[in-house]
Amino acid sequence: MSAEATAGGRVAMITGASAGIGRSLAVKLARDGWQVAVCARREAALRSIAEDHPDIADRLHVYPLDVTDVAESQAVFMAVEEGVGEVDTLILNAGDYDPMPLDAFDPEIFQRLITVNFLGSVNGVGAALGPMRERGRGQILLTASLSAYRGLPQAAPYGASKAAVLNMAESLRPALAGSGVSLRVINPGFVKTRLTEKNRFHMPQLITPEQAADAIYREIDNAGFEIFFPKRFAWTLKCLRLLPYRLYFALTRRMVQS
Repeated sequence: MSAEATAGGRVAMITGASAGIGRSLAVKLARDGWQVAVCARREAALRSIAEDHPDIADRLHVYPLDVTDVAESQAVFMAVEEGVGEVDTLILNAGDYDPMPLDAFDPEIFQRLITVNFLGSVNGVGAALGPMRERGRGQILLTASLSAYRGLPQAAPYGASKAAVLNMAESLRPALAGSGVSLRVINPGFVKTRLTEKNRFHMPQLITPEQAADAIYREIDNAGFEIFFPKRFAWTLKCLRLLPYRLYFALTRRMVQS
């Protein structure tokens, strides 16, 4: 069944909704009738979504949130359920990114990205899991990345944080079987945002946030574990996972040297 056919009265909560994929997805869901709680640290940026799209302003609900704060994550989830309605779909999309070449190795980048990208997702899952399990329904979508598949040059902190998200989801999904709660991952490729503007290399099959939102929305009600895009680039990386390390490192060394 399509999301359009079932959207009436449904509530989505999106973290990292002030820009990029999260913002575009919030607009798309609201246009199709969802009530959408938009969450991020920057309240003004969240409010600008409704200002830019006055036709759906009544379906956008602003909840400032720092996903790295455990207590705040729990409090905001409860506030959304009380103020907007039972959360049908929680999309944990908050993230940060910095490329890191070897000569700029910095433990602080690891700490920051793991805190936001991984522990921020942990906090979101922790806030939603109890209420969703208690009522026997709900969906949690965790935004990981195609970079979670295998280590890529200049992506050590980011890739490690997203690999942790993917591993957590793989670990939790079987335990939730039969509970009525679906836990899934979103693995995007390169998406044109203020974060990827930091890259100084060619990004294959770069897509817009609107294209990414479309890809997610098409599969938002599917039963499968993974939503991944763009498909051709994703399948290339999936195939690379099958290479033995000797061949994989020979390939990535070329990427470093180019």
